[in-house]
Amino acid sequence: MAWQDQLNGDPRGWLLEPDAPGVRYLALRDLLDRPPEDPELRVAQAEAHAQGPIAAILAAMNEAGCWVEPGPGYNPKYRSTVWAIILLAQLGASARLDERVAQGCAYLLDHALTAGGQFTTNGAPSGTVDCLQGNLCAALLDLGYDDPRLEVAFDWMARTVTGEGIAPAADRGATVRYYAGKCGSGFACGANNKLPCAWGAVKVMLAFGRLPAERHTPLIERAIAQGVAFLLGTDPARAEYPTGYSDKPSGNWWKFGFPVFYVTDLLQNVEALVRLGYQNDPRLADALALIRAKQDAQGRWALDYDYSGKTWVDFGGKKQPNKWVTLRALRVLKEAEKD
Repeated sequence: MAWQDQLNGDPRGWLLEPDAPGVRYLALRDLLDRPPEDPELRVAQAEAHAQGPIAAILAAMNEAGCWVEPGPGYNPKYRSTVWAIILLAQLGASARLDERVAQGCAYLLDHALTAGGQFTTNGAPSGTVDCLQGNLCAALLDLGYDDPRLEVAFDWMARTVTGEGIAPAADRGATVRYYAGKCGSGFACGANNKLPCAWGAVKVMLAFGRLPAERHTPLIERAIAQGVAFLLGTDPARAEYPTGYSDKPSGNWWKFGFPVFYVTDLLQNVEALVRLGYQNDPRLADALALIRAKQDAQGRWALDYDYSGKTWVDFGGKKQPNKWVTLRALRVLKEAEKD
């Protein structure tokens, strides 16, 4: 069936309204499949950069190319460089179209990426963690800033999943080892009481799904296989992944939001798996049904989780139909219908 047949109504006209140029641009590109040279798409992309959230975030960037303060850019949450770059990527910003985006990406790589390939919270390899690594690798590719240094970042990320060539955290004399945060293979995370973190796994798999298949090394393929086995090792609709400090999954799995930082949701989990080619896997059936069930009578999805007042721009009211969340859901449902 056509992917639109899953909808209670067709919200694409709503998404194409001129009041939200960023949503309009991405809807034309991702839902209507307009080619890059399409005149209407090019105008919409330019408008998305000239007004709205992208313009507001870029206006807040300082002359050096960072946000708020110099350095790795993890703090303060959620307005510093790391979060600005992640958000710009989710908004559809382009380093090819706006040199300020490229400048911000270059600053991030110069100050937050170590020689060993770790994106870091503190400037040292010890500041690495799965959610940050995956988020930034994916964001830079989405922004069109494909720097050669990303090869090292993807290699490190893959090794942290499989454990190949990485010493235990206790081996402080080792040149390449795990740390307190990224503490072991298979998405083990100090913030999750050293158990595998599914939020981190989703971000890592999302990044691997962004990387063109011809650049998947055997190591990356092994990491993908391990990550998929973990995420599909339980029903994603139930999200019964290891929880280090609770006896039940985080309720945030079922709260669809925008933007999406290190907290993740079921929608992004399915997005990552579908991008890796698992759209026809029967283990996704319940998750896709849950996504469909959250739409309203007009085929729109509400904003359940947000960062209002915490980042550069707010994206609508809680529990109200939301164009950004609806765009996220429609892209997943459309991709899931591919053969």
